[in-house]
Amino acid sequence: MKNVHSGLKALSKLALGGLIAAAMSVQSSAADDGPIRIGVMAKFAQINGAAILNGATQAVEEINGAGGVNGRKIELVQYDDQGSASDATLAFQRAVRQDRVSAMVGTFLSEIAITLTPWAARLKVPYIVTGAGADQVGKLVHDNYPAYKYVFRTILPASSTAEGVCQSVSDLAVKQLKYKRAVLMTEDAAWTKSYDEALKTCLPQHGLDVVETIKVATDTSDFTPIFQKIEAMKADVIVTGVGIIGNKPVVQWANQQVPMLLMGYNAQAGASSFWKETSGATQGLVTFTAASQDSALTPKTVPFGEAYLKRFTTTPAAHSYATYDAIYLLKNAIEKAGKTDADAIVAELEKADYVGASGRIVFQGANDPLTHDMKFGKDFVTGVAIQWQDGKQVAVWPADIAKNKIAFPAFVSAPK
Repeated sequence: MKNVHSGLKALSKLALGGLIAAAMSVQSSAADDGPIRIGVMAKFAQINGAAILNGATQAVEEINGAGGVNGRKIELVQYDDQGSASDATLAFQRAVRQDRVSAMVGTFLSEIAITLTPWAARLKVPYIVTGAGADQVGKLVHDNYPAYKYVFRTILPASSTAEGVCQSVSDLAVKQLKYKRAVLMTEDAAWTKSYDEALKTCLPQHGLDVVETIKVATDTSDFTPIFQKIEAMKADVIVTGVGIIGNKPVVQWANQQVPMLLMGYNAQAGASSFWKETSGATQGLVTFTAASQDSALTPKTVPFGEAYLKRFTTTPAAHSYATYDAIYLLKNAIEKAGKTDADAIVAELEKADYVGASGRIVFQGANDPLTHDMKFGKDFVTGVAIQWQDGKQVAVWPADIAKNKIAFPAFVSAPK
């Protein structure tokens, strides 16, 4: 009887094991057949946060409308970080551990992206930064690779943005307008550290003397003393680096009729909603950005801009292009990998050579100081400079793309 009892007990264990295995197989099959969950994170109430969400939304709608990813739909899960690193961290953890997302995209503030990078490594989830530009993100991946290999970026790092600003300012301000003296006015944030360093070296090399670098706190409300100081320096142009501050310096520049152009980089000025937000004060502002509706950087740039405008009644900002391209990069990586395994997705992203709406995207390798940032320059991602003219964003640089010349607001005189 003892042998019979032992045999029955063994059979019971085998049966139970079989049931568990079958249940796990069914669960795995259901997971493989269900929607692919991708999280998108930003402060959605801001222009840039809305741009990130809109770019992701458009890409997901297009992909699902075309049949999905290997027959599976993408489910976009939204996480509003409220501009808080602590809120973003909790949301990121919830996204991976509870909501079971296969990847994350987004994040506007560099301080948040820097905080989340180690979490992407710890949780082993692909994370494509589409709004934060601090070089530190790419350096973190480089210094901690392969643990941090899960983090990529489809927005230009600050040093590449500075290079684009320098090239555009050189062609527009120095060569065309014959300007010689500039004031560099940038917000005091993580991303402007490498931005400032690059421009303070690059601009003088192109013939534009930087007479002063002014750092502006991100909570500054009154720019009157700042503009008065700049005017007293007899500069020809103000080269900016702002993203968090938003419309305040632009509105006060126009209201105070500061007699020099604003050029450089203004992250929020890339979307057409900025005209309404500034009540037209942005007239004449020049900013470097990813692309524009009238800049055919790739066959996808203009169609994306037109579809985006129709869908969201505003033109896409740089972060829209970056997030739109990020979703498609994930789609392609998952299709080629044949699964949503994080390491498999990363391996495919590292091999990516993708022509998106913002340009040809190829990521830097592990040996580059800015690992998993996009290659910048000819034949890759280049960016454009746009100017606000009569309520529209028009490309004014580079010459082979731009169809428009610099125009001057009423309070700025054209050089003689």
